[in-house]
Formats: sequence, structure tokens, C-alpha cells
Amino acid sequence: MSYRYGEYRDGPDPLAPPYDVRSALDQMGDAVLSGSNPGHALRDLLKQGLPGARDRRGLDDLLREVRRRRRELRERGRLDGTLERARALLDKAIGQERSELFPDPSDDARLRESELDGLPDDTASAIQELSTYQWRSAAARQTFEELRGLLRREVLDSQFRGMREALANPDPAAMERVREMMSELNDMLDRDARGEHTQDDFENFMSKYGDMFPESPRNLEELVDTLARRAAATQRLLASLTPRQREELNALINQTLEQAGMGEQMRRLGESLYSRRPDLAWNTPERLTGDDPMGMGDAVTALDELADLTQLEAALRQDYPGARLDDIDEGAIRRALGRAAVDDLEALRQIERELEQQGYLRRQRGKLELTPKAVRRLGETALRRVFASLESGRRGDHDQVDAGAAGELTGSSRPWRFGDEQPIDVVRTVVNGVRRGGGGAVTLSVDDFEVAETERRTAAAVCLLVDLSYSMALRGTWAAAKQTAMALQALVSSKFPQDSVQIIGFSNYARVLQPDELAGLEWDMVQGTNLHHALLIAGRHLDRHPDFEPVVLVVTDGEPTAHLRRNGSAAFEWPPTQETLELTLAEVDKMTRRRATLNVFMLAEDERLKEFVNEVARRNGGRVFSSSADRLGEYVVSDFLRTRRAR
Repeated sequence: MSYRYGEYRDGPDPLAPPYDVRSALDQMGDAVLSGSNPGHALRDLLKQGLPGARDRRGLDDLLREVRRRRRELRERGRLDGTLERARALLDKAIGQERSELFPDPSDDARLRESELDGLPDDTASAIQELSTYQWRSAAARQTFEELRGLLRREVLDSQFRGMREALANPDPAAMERVREMMSELNDMLDRDARGEHTQDDFENFMSKYGDMFPESPRNLEELVDTLARRAAATQRLLASLTPRQREELNALINQTLEQAGMGEQMRRLGESLYSRRPDLAWNTPERLTGDDPMGMGDAVTALDELADLTQLEAALRQDYPGARLDDIDEGAIRRALGRAAVDDLEALRQIERELEQQGYLRRQRGKLELTPKAVRRLGETALRRVFASLESGRRGDHDQVDAGAAGELTGSSRPWRFGDEQPIDVVRTVVNGVRRGGGGAVTLSVDDFEVAETERRTAAAVCLLVDLSYSMALRGTWAAAKQTAMALQALVSSKFPQDSVQIIGFSNYARVLQPDELAGLEWDMVQGTNLHHALLIAGRHLDRHPDFEPVVLVVTDGEPTAHLRRNGSAAFEWPPTQETLELTLAEVDKMTRRRATLNVFMLAEDERLKEFVNEVARRNGGRVFSSSADRLGEYVVSDFLRTRRAR
């Protein structure tokens, strides 16, 4: 036996490894950590394509291909090719007839010449009058029959793609078969309108006339869609011509159909198709800029493809509310760009599905959100970036390989939990493995591990106060602040699980930010920097943990410009009033009495801000950092670790 090997072409590689959805989440995370929301981040991912996926195009690549294809179609040729060719054949037939009549001195010849001289100017009317003319010249008669055959093929091909080839050498039996097909098609559509159509009816129809439909529709709905799009393209062709050209071509179409005995059947079909697909652009003119004249069938095919590409372009842009990849017509992609583009689209759809199915994304009231699982991963990514920027061995570096003391042993043990720093109780761990294994070979699982309990070590109550005011966005510092908040949250939850962290955002008011909302968090388009309210909330968090060491970190780009009134409303004024400054500094004094060191990270060089934070440092004893946005995370995390180790 002999074998031949070649490149696999029928769809995606069946041996390719599954796409790593975590890579897609990380790429989305780049946008989210830069300040984008999850919906925009996913849209950007799908537009750019899948990271690391071989030969997998994104929506932008497909969109460029669609636009290139549209340009090619628009430059293909002119729409009046059938009219031009019909006029040329008509002139040729008349010229041949005059050549035959000229040598003849008889009155009949002069009468015929007079009849030819009196023909109407428009092509359709001239052909109509010549349809009963008795040609003297055999060559002229043959040319006129060629003209009528051309019109018959072009008109039918404009309605049924591929009919031109089927009628290349027509005979009465072939035309009769076309008439029978149209009659049975209309009857089938009528039965479907009454609810009496079955799939067997369609299959019987296709077994008789399937060669007339090269698109090979699988059911009546697909057949109707194909015919309706082509009929709509024919109407767009007429709408794209000049009024005189439109009148001439329309008359030629009607005349040709009537002479072929199909006028009534075509009217029935047109009405049925329009009633089923009124959403198509039936009378929208198109402009083609090519120089070569196109036949009617080719022009209709080009306009049909242009309509497909126009709808496809709108779907690929995905710039409308609630846009989904499912909105993109796979059939239109296949017709316009081929099978490879369908595979690319399916890969994009798969990654969108997997992000939701694997619990990284969810939709709430039509809005895309990151799940807590995704937020944890993005927080870890933000933390890795912060540590990557720290110099190796520098004070504050958190990657340590030596074991740390966790307090004096109490003699008891408990199951291990992620983040525990207590030493492993080896005996209890092995005993658990033996019991679970039933006396055979000992294999340990995570559930077998126990740690030795130690005396309680000092925990910290951490408050990170993040400015959400609009000025943070204007200065380009908001993305760094959000990334810093996520990094600190990830650090405390993973490395210091005994600590209690609270992140507070403040603009005209302050509010506690939950970990799972950090990724989708956006700045507030309001005026006001209400540090007074943020310190009030932070103070309540510290008071709920009186035995914890207090850590308060403030990230801001402006001095306080708002405070909370007694009735709970916010008072804003710029420049800040004396009342705002006094109330804010009063909360700073309360932090000092709680033994909470308040460190401030300035993201602007404003003189009034410097004056305020220097007063905070004088009253509280905390430190002031003037950090650029790209090093904010490094400063905050390093300072937290320095404070944590100092205790």
C-alpha cells in the first residue's frame, strides 16, 4: 500500500494543544491593571488575537481583510455592463441588416430601412419592436438571437446564481425545466406560509433542481436567505444606476421574463422573498469605481458580497452596546474570507466561553465583571511586578528562603492552611497519610498536612486609602494606584493571612472597596478629595481590631478639598476651607492616639499638597514619599514590608 502525506487543511489542527485560558486572562490583566475595565479589556484581547496562538488572527486582522475585500469589489468594474453589451449587439444586428438591405433597390428594402430608422432610442423599446421584425440578414438574425440569449441568461443569473452557465446552450426543454422549478418553488413557499411545509418537501425539490443552486442550501430557510439576498442585490443594482439606465434595464428585465413565460412566477417569488426578509437593504444604492463593464449577474454577485461585507464589518467592530462574538455570522465569514477565518473566529469564541466557564468572567445585568478568582490572579500578577522592580537583596525584598520564627510551640497541632508560617508537624502529617492509605505505601496529600500550633504572633490592621478623584485620571496616575491596591491586597491575603486589610477609596465621599471590585474599579468623575471621611472609616477599622498593629497608607495627588458635615453630606470647596483642613487634621491626631503611623504617598508636586502632608508628618510622625506613578507599587509594598518587619 502507498500513502501520501500533506498539510491538514480541513479546519483547525486536531493535535494542537488546548489554548491556555490563563494566558488570555493575563493579557486582559495588562489592560485592567492599566486602568481599563474588564469589558474593554476583553474586547481589546479579542481584537488583538490570542497571545501565543499560532496563526490565530484577532478581530482587527479579520476586519482589515474585510475592508481589503470591499475595496477590491468596489474597484472591480461598472454596473452598466449588460446595458452596454446589449446596446452593442443591437447596433451590430441593425448594421448587419442595413448591409443586407442597401444593395436591394426594391420598395420593401426601403420600407425596412425606414422601419429601422424609426426605432426608439432606448434599448428595451427597440428590442421590443424588433422582436416581431422579419430579418432579411441571417447574420443579423443570429446576432439578435445572441442578444436575447444574453438577456435571458443575465436576467435569470441575477436571480439564481449559476443559471448563466446552465443556460449557456439553452433549448426549449431547459427553459421549460426552469419554469417548472420556479412554479414548484413558489408553491413550496406558499405551503410554508400556511405551515404545511416539511423537510421532505424541500429534499424532494432539491433532488430535482439542486443543480440550479450551487450554494447547496440545507433547508428552505437557507434557500430563502440566498435568494432574498440576491434579489435585494438586484434592486440595489437598479438603484445604483442613473434614472435612464434604471428605466432601460428594468424594462429589459421585465421584457425578458415575459418572453420567457416567467413574468408572473418571478413577481410571486419577489413578493414572497421581500415579505420574508424586509430587513435587507433592498433599495440602497452602491458605487463601484472600476472601468471594466460587468454583466448583470456579476454585478449582482458583487453587490451581494458588498452587502455581506458591510454587515460583517459592523459585527467585527464590536463597538455597540452588548456586542458579542455570537453576533458575527459564521456563514458570512466563510463566504468572504474562507474556512481559515472561520477557525480564527471559533478560536476567539472559545476563549470567551472558557473565560466564563472556568470562572474568570461573569455577566451581571449585561455588564462583564471579573470574578474573585480572576481578581486574585490579577492581584498576584500585580504583586509579581512590584517585586520584580525591587533590587535583589534590597531592604523590603519579600522573597526569602530562610524559615522565620512563628512564636513558641504550644504542643498541639492543627490542619495546615494556605499562608501558615508555623512549622510542619511531621509525625501527625505522616500518621494522617498512613490512615488514609490503609496500610499500603504512604502517599501524602494536601489534606494530610498539619502544623504545630504556636503562641499568637502580632497581626496588623492595614488601611490603604486610595484617591479616586478625577484628577488622578487627568494626571495619569489612576492605573498605578489601582495596581498598587491590588498588589497590597494580594500580598496581605497570601503572605500575611493573619492581617486584616481594608482598602478605602475616596473622592467627594469615601467608601470601602471589596477585593473583587478592585479590578473593575474606575475613578469618580466628581470634584472633591474627602480624606476626612476616608480617615473616619479607617479609624473604625482599626478600632474593630484593637489588638492588631495599625498600618495606614495614603495615596493621593491633591490636598483635602472636602469634608463630611454633621448631617452626613459632603462639603466641597477649592481652595480648601480652614474647616476642611482642621477636620482632616483632627482625624490625623486621632490616628496618632491610636498609635497608627500614617505614611503618605504623593503623586503630584503641588506646593499646597506638600505643605499639608508635611503637617501630617509633623503631627503623626509618619513618613512622606514623593513617588512617580510607575514606582508607586514598589514604594507602598516596600514600606508595608519594612513596617511589618520592624514589629
